[in-house]
Order: sequence, then structure tokens, then C-alpha cells
Amino acid sequence: MTDQIQRFLFERSNVRGEIVTLERAYVDVLDRHGYPPSVNRLLGELLAAAALLTDTVKLDGILSIEVRGQGPLSLLMAESNPGGELRAIARLNEDATLPDGGAGFRELVGEGHIVITLDPREGNRYQGIVALDHDTLAGCLEAYFSQSEQLPTQLWLEADGARAGGLLLQRLPDESQNQDDDAWERTVHLARTVKAEELLGLAPQDLLYRLYHEETVRVFEPKPLRFGCTCTRERIGEALLTLGAAELREVLAEQGEIETQCHFCHTCYRFGAAEIDALLGAEDGPPPTLH
Repeated sequence: MTDQIQRFLFERSNVRGEIVTLERAYVDVLDRHGYPPSVNRLLGELLAAAALLTDTVKLDGILSIEVRGQGPLSLLMAESNPGGELRAIARLNEDATLPDGGAGFRELVGEGHIVITLDPREGNRYQGIVALDHDTLAGCLEAYFSQSEQLPTQLWLEADGARAGGLLLQRLPDESQNQDDDAWERTVHLARTVKAEELLGLAPQDLLYRLYHEETVRVFEPKPLRFGCTCTRERIGEALLTLGAAELREVLAEQGEIETQCHFCHTCYRFGAAEIDALLGAEDGPPPTLH
């Protein structure tokens, strides 16, 4: 199976869709961590959702989805950028005890909310928040589209620890080109017959044929996806500054250098005293000009 996202639309209607399939990118994320199987499955759903939402909102920038809960899983985060790169992490409460067997979404996250951040290359950063009022991640994200985007949207997400997949259908507000009044109800009804093994095992073209062989579907060129991390030495340095000058100098005095790593990809970064001094000097900025 190829890691990709496939856009499509139904002719003579205002219904469009996306199919995402992930394998290598998903495994690349999991290989960097040691999460329990139930967390791995939810992380796969979130990766698929991040890819679908990025393509759906046509964002030229970074999109992140954060699930913040009060259950055993306190944070789940996935991020997608315009280059088709995906990354994700999870954070378990230190004293958390996961339910036996296949823990579901609500059992893992409990009460909380989802934060969706759109950070375009140009323009203003946008953030939307939706409560965890549904029993599945897909249901919560559908509520986000209903509240924030005001677009009828249906999502199907699956992951099994080795593969992840997702299907999104959306009804666009423009009715001027819609010549099929029943298209939305019909296409959603057919999508509800999709099985987990089909979302995870079929190529997008095969899945489209399985669901919509009696429909006229226009299929666009697929976009490849892969694991990728946007961490840089500069960004890590900026994150260190949030600790404050006193704490940074204390660590330097004890250890001679500061060593940290990216939570997403585990790349290790080391900063010596001279580099920390330069960072702190840049934060202070130049002295004011006297007139």
C-alpha cells in the first residue's frame, strides 16, 4: 500500500471527498516510541485525520490536531505540513493505568477538548476548539467542521498498528453547480458500508470502485505522504529559552552543556555555553537607540 491522499468529487454535485492510506509513515512514527497498542491505533487515526484535514482546507502551511484529555492519555498530537510530511506524539499520564483489552477513544482520553491549529505561511494563525463530546475521534472532528467551518462533513478513520486509513466526505456550500439533490445522502449512505479492512487494505481507486461504481466520480492526482519532522536547531533553541536564563545557566554550570531531543523524531541537540549565551543575547535584543 502506498502512503498517499487521493482527492475526488462526484460529477454534477457539490460533494467532494478524500481518501488517505498510510503505512510507512505510520510505522516510522511508531518506531520512534513505545506506546501501548491501543494508543498506537488512536495515533494512526489522528495521523490520517491530520492528512485529510490539511488537504480539505487547502492549507499552505502547518496544521496540527491536539487531543487534550483528562484520562490515561493526556495528549495526542499530529501535525501535517504542505510537503506531505506527517509527525505525531502521545503523552500518557505518569500514574495512568490503561484499561484491559482494546481501550476505546473515550476510555483513553476521558473528558477534554480538541485544538485544531492552522498556521499558514502567509496570513494569520487560526485556532479552533471543540469539546470531546463524542465517542470517537471521527465524531469529534465532524463536530468541529459543523461548528467552525459550518460544512456538513463525515469521517471514517481506522488504524491497526501497522496501517492507517481514512475517508472524508464533505458537502460544499455552492449549490449553483449541483444537479443532483440526493448526492449527499446517497454517497454518505454508501460510505457507511465501508469496512475497517477495506479502509486499511484497499488502494484508493479500488475503494472508490467498491463504494461508488455506479456513480460518476472524478479522481485527481494522488499526493504522496511520508514521515517528516520540522524540528531544527533554531526551533529547539527557541524552546530552551522558555526555561529562563537562570535555569539554563544552572544546567550549564552542572553539566557543561545542555542536551535535549525532539519529542517527535528523537533527534538529539547539544548546546554549549557560547551558544546559550548567544541565544540569551538574541532574546534580550539590541540596546535601545538614544535620540
